[in-house]
Amino acid sequence: QSPLVESGGGLVQAGGSLRLSCTAPGLTLARYAVGWFRQVPGQRREGVACLSGPDGTVFYDDSVKGRFTISLDKAKNTLYLQMNALEQEETGVYYCAADPGIPEAVCQMLGPLDYWGQGTQVTVSS
Repeated sequence: QSPLVESGGGLVQAGGSLRLSCTAPGLTLARYAVGWFRQVPGQRREGVACLSGPDGTVFYDDSVKGRFTISLDKAKNTLYLQMNALEQEETGVYYCAADPGIPEAVCQMLGPLDYWGQGTQVTVSS
């Protein structure tokens, strides 16, 4: 079993919203930098939004600023990604990850990240 488990993906029309969730049965997310990544067909995986569990610092890729919001519910040990105004080009598999690094470095995947989920499919239709 993956240490992280994503849910909330699905089919949505362009301009619509989805909220993804990531739970971690064996980890305390508040101790890590945690983030959301996506892999669009034919492209490399990229960081979308990352957050420091210890101090709350956030980092967003420029392409999602103002539309996506990352948050961590420490009591529920659950990471969220609220995605608004979704675009068709954002169709892909969305993953959550956790690593002891800092949010920007984690999102940029400057090194291998310690923990990954198996991903959840997001499909944005026209």
